Amino acid sequence: MTFCFTGVRSFPKLWKSNPYLGLSPGHSYLSLFLKDCYGIRNQQKWFSVKTVCAQNTKAVNLLTAKARYLRKGDEGSNMQVSSESHLFAAGAAKKRSEMNPHKEDHALPPVRNSIQLPTKPLNSEEWDKLKEDFKGKAKFESWIISQMAHSHSSVDVAKSLLAWVAGKNNGIVGYDLLVRYLYLCVFHKQTSEVIDVYEIMKARYKRLESEGYTLLIQGLVHSDRWKEALLLLEDVKKVMIASRKNYNDCIEGALLHQDVNLAWNLYQELLGHDLIPMLKTLKAFFDFGKNIKDDQYSNKLLDILLYLRNNHLYPEESFAQSIKTWFESVPGEQWKGQFTTVKESGQCLGCGKTMESIHLSPEEYEFLKGKIMRDVIDGGDQYKKTTPQELERFQNFVKCCPPFDIVIDGLNVAKTFPKARESQVLLDVVSQLAKQNVQLLVLGRKHMLTQHWRWRKDEMKKVQKQARCFFADNISEDDPFLLYATLHSGDHCKFITKDLMRDHKACLRDAKTQRLFFKWQQGHQLAIVNRVAGSKITFQHIPCYDTVVQTTGDSWHIPYDENTVERYSYEVPTKWLCLQRKT
Repeated sequence: MTFCFTGVRSFPKLWKSNPYLGLSPGHSYLSLFLKDCYGIRNQQKWFSVKTVCAQNTKAVNLLTAKARYLRKGDEGSNMQVSSESHLFAAGAAKKRSEMNPHKEDHALPPVRNSIQLPTKPLNSEEWDKLKEDFKGKAKFESWIISQMAHSHSSVDVAKSLLAWVAGKNNGIVGYDLLVRYLYLCVFHKQTSEVIDVYEIMKARYKRLESEGYTLLIQGLVHSDRWKEALLLLEDVKKVMIASRKNYNDCIEGALLHQDVNLAWNLYQELLGHDLIPMLKTLKAFFDFGKNIKDDQYSNKLLDILLYLRNNHLYPEESFAQSIKTWFESVPGEQWKGQFTTVKESGQCLGCGKTMESIHLSPEEYEFLKGKIMRDVIDGGDQYKKTTPQELERFQNFVKCCPPFDIVIDGLNVAKTFPKARESQVLLDVVSQLAKQNVQLLVLGRKHMLTQHWRWRKDEMKKVQKQARCFFADNISEDDPFLLYATLHSGDHCKFITKDLMRDHKACLRDAKTQRLFFKWQQGHQLAIVNRVAGSKITFQHIPCYDTVVQTTGDSWHIPYDENTVERYSYEVPTKWLCLQRKT
């Protein structure tokens, strides 16, 4: 085959290969006959796709080494609870950051190259001029193709760049340039161009780096040669666990070409590798199942919903719409869906049903308590600086006290309002809660007892009169103390801190324990949202219901992410899809 750049296609099947078969990208050449339509007309040149040996050895090594990868009723009238969304509601963190903006960054903006990316194919002279105007330190060809990929430039512009590079380098074009060109072909869905690049790589290279495989798989699944993407998937699996994106593309290709059994087999294989499927993969199954009366297929889709539940995954808005459409399209089932919200009481505004409780069962609580004690406290939490001796002193202290109702992270709470005196803030919180006749524990540091303009001794003495207090060494991390005291006191005990405990959740070694920890945290963590001097402290309310996919058989409630709301990973959606089957 010979290879010719034309104004319409970059890789028509005019390749002529020379006998360098069986080489990896690190030391192979791909020679082809080039007729350049952009500035080197009527000249015939050999065009070699060559990669730098050291660069691609690194890529192959990386490829080979890649691993597999709360609600109890309000405690008396003195606790004022905000009507705003709870601490873990989607968008709450963004609102907090907007209320407490960081200082402006006055650093100078990075210097950018003044050259403009071309919007039409350039000839050789025009590329020469553009390179002369380039002032960056990077290699011009690498920089410009990366900018093109970032800006999604047209394929025609990119192929004129490759023709110019070939003309200036004895027909040699770097592997990275070819991969960036492939990216643009895939992005613009230029399937015929993808196939031509595939033919080049298949003829020349035993193996590719992961980006090359991923782009080829993604591009091929939309062509009539889609099954060859499965061969590439097998090549990837010889050296590592294929990525969930690789599986997603192959599953979408199988569904696109009506091979349903293959799609489900790939899905099960993905799960077998403990990979979390992409939401677009799951959405594709629902989209395919529209108007299909097939009990076996329907049961598999319901299993996907239970998978979302068990893994605390939330569909995006378009996925939620696909779920609704599928339910309503199943012949003879008479499902009706609506998008709604849930009241603070846990009642669905759409159907009136009550959502599942946020509180753990006794068995779940004991399981979580044991895991926290072993993995976070006794297990040597990597984020703490507490000595074993001090932890033992604290454990003995807790054993001598009655169970606590509320545990307060004293230093964290005191710093809630930066302009106020810290000892005064802590005293206000403790005084308000003490009026409810509850057992309080304040955790602090020893420096809080030293007279200072932010820590008045008289105010700290008042705190100590109204609550039991434990003051750790100044270098100690107090989160393990807070978790220990709260869990040791029982499921009724709440805790107050702004800390979202993400580091400690990460210490838990399995997904089940992490999910239970987050559920327990949502049902037990209080946060202060407002304080007016001489008035009550306002706490953010604790949700009483669990934000997970749930079903009663004749109903489904599915929390989903709105397109317009930025949700952090430790937050939960506030919008729900309510599905009811008419009886």
